[in-house]
Amino acid sequence: MNKGNETFDAQAEVERIHARRAEARRKLYRRSRLDRYRAELVAMKRAGASCADLAEWLRVQHRCKVNRSTIDRYLKKLPELHGAQAVAIESGPLSDEDR
Repeated sequence: MNKGNETFDAQAEVERIHARRAEARRKLYRRSRLDRYRAELVAMKRAGASCADLAEWLRVQHRCKVNRSTIDRYLKKLPELHGAQAVAIESGPLSDEDR
């Protein structure tokens, strides 16, 4: 009486479930309010500005109030800053002769 078991493909069903769960796990990208200031934020960060400095600049110049930690998280996700920080860490601090 179990004719349903003869046509049931467990492996295909498991793959279908895994695909459905992977689709649900995929994160959707939401535009950040910081995206429009990305180039300026990266340039100022490379010039030595702290995240608090950047938050103040956004508030004063662009009337965009965001927390310092939000800027920090945003900048950590950017690929253009990952390479610059890795080089700076590897080379170490500059002496007076190197400057």
